[in-house]
Amino acid sequence: MSQVEIGRKVPDFTLPASNGADVSLSDFRGKKVVLYFYPKDMTPGCTQESCDFRDANAAFADRNTVILGISPDDVKSHNKFIEKHGLPFLLLADTDQKVCKMFGVWQKKKMFGREYMGVVRSTFLIDEEGRLAREWRNVKVEGHADEVLAAVKQ
Repeated sequence: MSQVEIGRKVPDFTLPASNGADVSLSDFRGKKVVLYFYPKDMTPGCTQESCDFRDANAAFADRNTVILGISPDDVKSHNKFIEKHGLPFLLLADTDQKVCKMFGVWQKKKMFGREYMGVVRSTFLIDEEGRLAREWRNVKVEGHADEVLAAVKQ
């Protein structure tokens, strides 16, 4: 069950980040935040999505917008992912899925007839005051970063 709702303040959270620090959502007040949740470092879809956000990072930055990626992977895995693909933004480690559950993206999934819990690829745009402005759930990777950038420009 998601605890976030369009137009409402997003509850603050703190997670370990790829830069070695603990990072809180409130650290970015005064900027827009694109929070993208993805299932796993180094997998094809997650790599494509992260690289698309990487390629658009300057355009987001020009609009006072920070990109943060979140997955259940640990910081060590995130750092390998960043190094391999030159990602210019922080990746946050939600190893206990606390923030994934808060956003309602930790769900039962099915692959090859097997059920398991995992992250449903989703993106959230948070405004300068910390309110949820837009959400994209069950994201298809292709063209997604451009769609989010278009929303930031509005």
